[in-house]
Amino acid sequence: MDKIDINRLLERLNRREPGEFYFPDLYGSGWDDLFIGDKVKAGRNFMEAVRAGEVTGVEDTGRKQGRGRVYRWSGN
Repeated sequence: MDKIDINRLLERLNRREPGEFYFPDLYGSGWDDLFIGDKVKAGRNFMEAVRAGEVTGVEDTGRKQGRGRVYRWSGN
């Protein structure tokens, strides 16, 4: 994930209340229009960026439910 993508996602995160979320919800409009391969790639890139500490304030909970992997936003 490049810095522009991360910055765009961080802007969206900063408008959210702290708590758990799914990547498609954070990605926003356009997610449903992506091809499945592009969804998988974007989701994996986000997960790797979170695990590498590139997405400040977000942690991977290690759980999957309904809409996929569950992340936690600390609010800062």
